[in-house]
This record gives sequence, C-alpha cells and structure tokens, in this order.
Amino acid sequence: MGRKAGEQRARVLAALDKLRHQIGLALGAARNANEAAKLDVARLELEQLVVRTGMERAGQDPELAERIRDPAMADVLNWLASVRSQFYTEWADGPNRLRELVAASAPGTAGRPAGEWLGRIGAGRGISVPGLWRVGSSTVDGSTAGRTAGTELTFDVAVPLLDESHLAITSAPRTRGTVDSIVENLLMRVLSTFEPGAVKIHLWDVGQLTAILPNFYALSRTSAVTVHDPTRLIDLLDELAGHIRRVHSYTMQAGYPSLRAMRTATKKRTEPWRIAVLYGNGENLHPEQLRDLKRVASGALDAGISLILIDVPTVLGGAVETISLVDERRAITSMTGSDLVVDLDPPLPAGQVATAASRIAEALVAKQGGPRSFADLLPTEYGTYSSARELRTPIGFFEGEPVEVVIGDATPHALIGGPSGSGKTNLLYALLGGLSARYPPNELAFYLLDFKEGVSFAGLAPGRKDESWLPHARLVGVNVNTDREFGLALLRFLADELRRRSAAAKQHEVTNLAELREQDPEGHWPRIVAVIDEFQYLFAGRDTVTALATSLLEDLARRGRSQGIHLILASQDIAGIEAFWGKPAVFEQCTLRVAMPKARRVLAEANQAAVAAPRWHAVINHDSGVSHGNQLAHVPDASAKGVFPSLQRELWQRFAGQGQPRLFDGAHSPLLEASAAYTSLQPTPRPRALVGQSIDVADTAHGVEMSGAPGRNLAVLGTSTKEALSILDSATRSLARQYPQGEVEFLLSCLVESCQPAVTELTDLLIAEGHKAGFVAGDELTELVTNLAAELSDMESPRILVLYGVDGALPALERKEPGKQSGLDHLRTLLKQGPGKGLHVLGWWRGVARLKDTLGFGGTDDIGAWAALDVQGSELSTFCAGQVVQWSPRPDRALFFDRTTHSSPEVLIPFHRPEEADD
Repeated sequence: MGRKAGEQRARVLAALDKLRHQIGLALGAARNANEAAKLDVARLELEQLVVRTGMERAGQDPELAERIRDPAMADVLNWLASVRSQFYTEWADGPNRLRELVAASAPGTAGRPAGEWLGRIGAGRGISVPGLWRVGSSTVDGSTAGRTAGTELTFDVAVPLLDESHLAITSAPRTRGTVDSIVENLLMRVLSTFEPGAVKIHLWDVGQLTAILPNFYALSRTSAVTVHDPTRLIDLLDELAGHIRRVHSYTMQAGYPSLRAMRTATKKRTEPWRIAVLYGNGENLHPEQLRDLKRVASGALDAGISLILIDVPTVLGGAVETISLVDERRAITSMTGSDLVVDLDPPLPAGQVATAASRIAEALVAKQGGPRSFADLLPTEYGTYSSARELRTPIGFFEGEPVEVVIGDATPHALIGGPSGSGKTNLLYALLGGLSARYPPNELAFYLLDFKEGVSFAGLAPGRKDESWLPHARLVGVNVNTDREFGLALLRFLADELRRRSAAAKQHEVTNLAELREQDPEGHWPRIVAVIDEFQYLFAGRDTVTALATSLLEDLARRGRSQGIHLILASQDIAGIEAFWGKPAVFEQCTLRVAMPKARRVLAEANQAAVAAPRWHAVINHDSGVSHGNQLAHVPDASAKGVFPSLQRELWQRFAGQGQPRLFDGAHSPLLEASAAYTSLQPTPRPRALVGQSIDVADTAHGVEMSGAPGRNLAVLGTSTKEALSILDSATRSLARQYPQGEVEFLLSCLVESCQPAVTELTDLLIAEGHKAGFVAGDELTELVTNLAAELSDMESPRILVLYGVDGALPALERKEPGKQSGLDHLRTLLKQGPGKGLHVLGWWRGVARLKDTLGFGGTDDIGAWAALDVQGSELSTFCAGQVVQWSPRPDRALFFDRTTHSSPEVLIPFHRPEEADD
C-alpha cells in the first residue's frame, strides 16, 4: 500500500517538472520574441528618422548619431544605403524623366523662364490648363543615376494648383520676402496664362490691412484682385462658400460632377478660376473660422477654387501640397520629398511685375469696356437651339462676361421685381429677345400679359405702323389692368395645356418634357413661357377671380415644370398680395429670382444685394434668392427705339410660316366686322346672336343660340346707351348673316328718342342686305305685339323683335280695355311662347326692376340670356338661379349669362360701332 502511494507521488512530481520545463521554454521564447520585436521597432523608428532627416545629414544630428553607433543598429544605414542605391540604379534616367514630365505638365507660362512671358497678356492662350506650376529646381549627384560622382543633375520642381490641389506654405525665420516671391511667381504665371478675367485672386493677411503683394496694386483696382479685411476672414470664407454652392448647383443640374468636368465636356468656361491666398501668423484660427475653412477647402477644387495658405496651421480636406522653407532660398516640398532640397526660383523683377500687372489690368478694363449692347446678347445664328432640356440665354454682362438665365426643370419659374423706372420692362425685352434668337418657334412659345396701363408688349403683335410680329408669341395681352378675367383665362388655358401634356406623358410612360419629346418626336411640344407683368393686379380683389386664379397658379407652379410650362411673374412689389399670405407655394417654386435696383422682397429676406445694385443692373439668382446665388449683371438697352423691332423683323422674315399672335388690348373695343366669329357666320338652322367679345385666350365671341327652346330671348340691362346699342346691333346683324335673304323678318322699335337714328340706320342696313325689316314707332308697339301674339300660332317664318328701351313703353303696354288682354300680356306671351314658334325678342331694359315688371311673377325663365351693363351684381341674382353675383359696372364691359351654357356669369366686351362718333 505504501509502495503504491510512493510511485504515484513520483509520477506527479515528474509531470510537474516537465510542465515547469515547458513553461520555462515558452517564457524564454516570448522574451526573445519581445526583444526581437523591440529591436525591429527601434530599427524601423531609426529608419524613419534617418529618411525624414536625410542620410547625408543624419550623422550631423547628435541624437541620431548616438543611436546609429548602437551595435544593434549598425546595419540600418547600410541597409538604407543599399535600398537607395538599388532605387537610384533603377532611377538612372529619373532626372531626365522628371524634367520631361514637368515640361509636359507645366507648358508655356506655367514652367518657362519669366523672360519668355512676363508682360505678355494671355501668353498661354491656346494651351490646355497646366497641371503643374514651376516654383524652383532640385539637384542630385550624378552617382545616384549611374553617372560620374560629383556630376550634378538638375530638374524642375513644380506644384499643382488650378483644379488640382491646394497649397500650404510654411515659412522660416526672416523669409516673408521669399514667401511673397513664391506666391507672386505662381499668381503671375497663372494670370499671364489666361485671358484677363479668367482668374480672380483673393488676398487676406491677418497682419496687414493693405500692401499685400504691392506689385499687384494695379490689379487690385479691377475685379481680378480683391484685398479682404484682415479682421473679417469670415466674410471671405462666406463668399467662397457661396461660390461653391452656386457652382455646384448648376454643374450638378447640368449633369457634371465638377466645374472642370463641365468645362472639359462643353469646351466652354462658364466661371473664372479663383485663388484665395491666406497669410496667417502661425497661430491657430478661431474654431469657427477653422471649421468654415475646412468646409470650403473640401468642396473648393470641384468649384474651381484653390487655396494658398501661408503659416495657417491646419490639416485641410482634399488634395494639399506643401512647401516648407529651410531658409531664404531653399525649401522642402511634398512633391519632391524630404531628401531633396528645392532651390526656389529667384524673385521676379518687381518693376516688371508691376508693369505686367498694369497691362493685365488695362486689358481687363478694355475687355469689359463700357455697357454692352443688346446685339451682344444675341447668337451669331438664329434659331439653332433645342429646348428639350431647358431654356438658356444671357441676359446681361458682368465684367465683360455674359450672365445667363436658365429656365428648366431645376429653375422652372421666375419672379422679377423692381420699382417703377428700375428697368424691369427693359429686362423683359432682353430676356424675350435672347430666348427668341436662340430657339425657333417650334421650340418655344410665349404668352405675354401686361396688367399695367401701357403697351409694353403691344409691339410684339402686328400693328398699323409695323406689320411684323414676334413669331414665338402666341398671345399678347396689354392694358388688361381692369380685365382680370383675361389673366384668369390665360391660367385656365395653361391648365388645360398642362392636362393635355400630362395625358400624353402618361400615354408614353414618361415623366417630363424631354422624355416626351424623345418618345413622341412628331408631336408638337414646345416649351411654353407665360410672362405676366404686374401680376399682382390679377389678385387685386377678394372675389371669385382671385380665388380661382390663386388655385390655378399654385397648380401650374407645382406641376408645370415637368411638362415644360414656365411662369415669369413680374411686379413692382409682391408684399401686398393678400391672396398669397400663408400660401408660399407659388413663390417657393420661383427658384429663379431677378431683382432690379431697390427691389424689395424678391430675394431672400437677408439678401440685400438689390439695395446696392447700380442703375441698369439686375441681381440674377437661381437659388430662390439666397445670397450665395447672387450674380450682378448689367442689362443692355433692349427697349430703345428700333432695337428690338430690328430683331423682331429678322425673326419674322426667317420664320414667315408662323401665324400671327392673338392680340388682346383692353383699351380698345373690338370691331364686329373684324371678329372671326362674325366673318365666319353662314346661314344655319341654329343661328346665334353675337353679344360681344369673350375675354379669353382664343379670339371668340359670346353668343345666344336662338333655338325653339323656352327662354331663347335676350335682355340687355342698364342705362349705358352706347353699350346697349352695340349689343343689340351686333346681335341683330349677326343673326341677319345666318338667314338667307327673305327667310326672316326683323321688327325694330325704339322708345329712346336719342337712339332712334341708330335704330333707323340699322333697319336700313338690314333692308340693304336683302332682309325684310321694319321700324315700328314707339306708340305703335302695343299694336305690334298684339298682332304678333295673335299670329303666333300661324307664324310661318322666323321673326326677330328688337326693342330699344322696353321700359319706356310699359305705361302704354299696361293699359287694357275691359275683358281684353293688355299689350303687356301679349308681350309676355311672345316672350314665353315665341321661341317655340320662331319668334325671338332682343330687348333693352334700363333697369332690373323694370324687367321684372315686364315679366311679371314667375316670368324670369322667359329671359334665358342677359347682358348687364351699369347694374350692380346684387340685383342680378334673381336672373342667375339665385347665386351671388360679384359684379361692379365697368366702362365698355358687360356681364353676360346664358343659363343653357354658363354656370356663372362672364364678362364680355361689347363690339365697337364705327358710327358711334356720329350718334
């Protein structure tokens, strides 16, 4: 028993000894691995220090020299030397290749000696945008490239800038002059490469208010160089941020990721490059300044903005190259690495730089010149642009460069504002002219409406002095300040067109105009631009017109963009439009804002750019009025005598097949003889009595069908003699054209003495046209209606009874003999039963109450149509199915209602009678 226990103990002890041995081996291996790892780390750290310091200078550094003498580190330098030797062996042709690379990437002014280009304007014009810009040169020993030791090989050193990289410069003590030399060299190379105005320089120095790069003084008096307040870095950063947002907005809208990509694809420069030079003092910026600077740097290159930071300690986002000065003539750059010292180019001769700057400044001023003319807005060839994607035209110039207006899916509608005399009408002409010259009429259609008392657009339609018209114009409405219904009619027309286009888009399974035109190339789908000048008049009243117009305008603003229907709303001041209080949808869709000098509430509330805008200029903003979208533009004189008409006549001759536009002039009543509705009349079994011109987009007239249905009579209400005569005249003459000679009889009676000559003349005219017509004296009216009532059942041919001043005959008509009906009873019979027998009454009553007396109780249905003149709407509800009628009398206008066709009354314009002057 004891022996067995001893054996077991021995086995346990043996196992424990073996375990301790294995643990000892593992710990020893771990210690060795740890020591080896520490040694490797130390070697790597030493390698990094040597590389950073440079192998030639490593022995001169006391700390490095001590570490290199460590036996464990003895082979570090040997290993690095072998690596460098191997690299330089492979790099035997390195200096030559570098020289060739820099020459190719920095052509012309970007890399050549200053004597070859300094003082020449646009010396690099025609070359591609350089990728590198020379700052100096570097030299290596020939032995590193397989040459004889001691042979020096020199190659150029350049840094990227425009579109490529930002640049951070770190100075050394007493090197401010050297820093200025580097910056001046780079900027002068860039400025001399391109045409004046292609590059804009921004200078900011935390330590100097002025005298930054004094050799550029001549340029600082132009837009090429701007010196910023050293205490307001935030203003410069905000300005740059605004440029970035604006540029990104329109480049992305055009489908390009950056300004450089857009420039490469279109072969056209739409924005100048900007270089912002910021001189710091080695101290950290304020946190908010640093945050804004980093935000600007991250998006600047894509927007054509490069930063040059001097002694501004920060790590920028995006590509950044560095230049660190060693002394007044040498530097280390990130392009060449820490082993190579760059010998900086000597400063450019100060006098030559100043002279070159003056020449560039003079060339820029000459290029910008004085105010451009309207002709400068026009393309060299007319009608060559497509509107499938958008509409685009320059509307003015800033510093000699065109400023464009873009109307499309991204900026679908425009809001233009400016007080009287600010140039708003001139701007509209510049816009219409620029678009008309670029797009043919099958690509662009204008609907033009001017609510103010004037004829701003009248010249775009044919007139007595000029037979030409703008081929793109489909509708021209002027002097419509009192005819708000015409503005409503335009909105209704556009809403109908929107529904038509939406239905076509749905049929072709597309979502916008560009896609619809691709799927339906044979369809007629031009972009429509509706310009409504002084549009606030459309919403001047608290009535049905305002309510309907507001609803239609909101719908068009929201949905019109996708179907190529665009609104341009112009006004002196939009603040007082009550219809839009609390309903910002319309203005929110007007992302294009144009503010004339002193305009209010057109741009964003905090954007006061229009306040300081000089005369004949405009602030163009495609970003809903926020300040970063501002573009100032001088608008050429497009409204001077003969300027626009000259373009119009050229376009008219070029596009001669385009029909003339519909002209609606609220200041002139239309002539019956000139109305298409009248001239097209022919004999018909269902004649219509034309009452007056409709206020509509189409050139149509209101009429009353004289069928056999009950109530097919017409009443004219009011005391306005001229309009009453006109309505009865046009109704009678239009009916006469629709009956063959001898098939109808007109019976005219006048109870208003002053109107008898006009009625007699109309009677003679009807007879001259071959119709049966007779004039019945007022005292014979009772007998006439009595006889007609008696003959009614046996009437064989149609008769038209035209009564002027019916109320004047009421006393005579009301008299009756015992047991017999009065003349009034017979008149009521004619009104009630006449239409069914072919007799219709066209009558003029000078008051609503007198018409009611004529009709008697329950007789209102016998007047199926009426035209009210100087009658208040509240008096008309009885004849309008009891609905509230909103109508206040207006000169030369009437309110018309036909219960068979109208849901509510409509305003019409009585036709002008040429003989009115003789009445």
